[in-house]
Amino acid sequence: MPDSAAINETASGCLPASALAQLFHQARTHSAWLPRPVPVDLLRKAYELACLGPTSANSSPARFVFLTTPAAKERLRPALSPGNVDKTMSAPVTVIIAWDTEFYEKLPKLFPQRDMRSLFAGNPPLIHETAFRNSSLEGAYFILAARALGLDCGPMSGFDQAKVNAEFFPDGKWKANFLCNLGYGDPQRLFPRNPRLDFDEACVVL
Repeated sequence: MPDSAAINETASGCLPASALAQLFHQARTHSAWLPRPVPVDLLRKAYELACLGPTSANSSPARFVFLTTPAAKERLRPALSPGNVDKTMSAPVTVIIAWDTEFYEKLPKLFPQRDMRSLFAGNPPLIHETAFRNSSLEGAYFILAARALGLDCGPMSGFDQAKVNAEFFPDGKWKANFLCNLGYGDPQRLFPRNPRLDFDEACVVL
């Protein structure tokens, strides 16, 4: 993996190496957390950055449910895989990144240039494909936004989606995509970073 110091900071528009390090090179997936609260205002700022990322027709189907209290976390506990219980219960915040099955109802506001709502209404396969893909993107934007604001993240998919949906979204309108723990990670309890694929292993230039 390239070292952040090797990035050419004189390149047009390139972030400084320190910013790239905070977002990527030094950022890690955390499982152990310091007992330091995360203010709701910081969650709001992270969302306000993340929502600026691109989505199909500006559809913005992701919905974010912030679990900030022990009582809220207990509602999630039965849906967690055993290996994710302790890390989630100890995190200051856990976010359910979900997607709205009726996201297209917001399109007259979000994409006023043309009638995009009618493209999705009554088309469940297109609704699912668009909402799931773009809510995944928005979740990734949220991770980067949180890191940019000094938070650590622990995204995970080890949970029973049906149980989460039944507990938090019983009307069926929203559906869980993935979870992300948030807070200030304990750097002393990090594992070594696992390898990544090299450019030539994962990329093709045509």
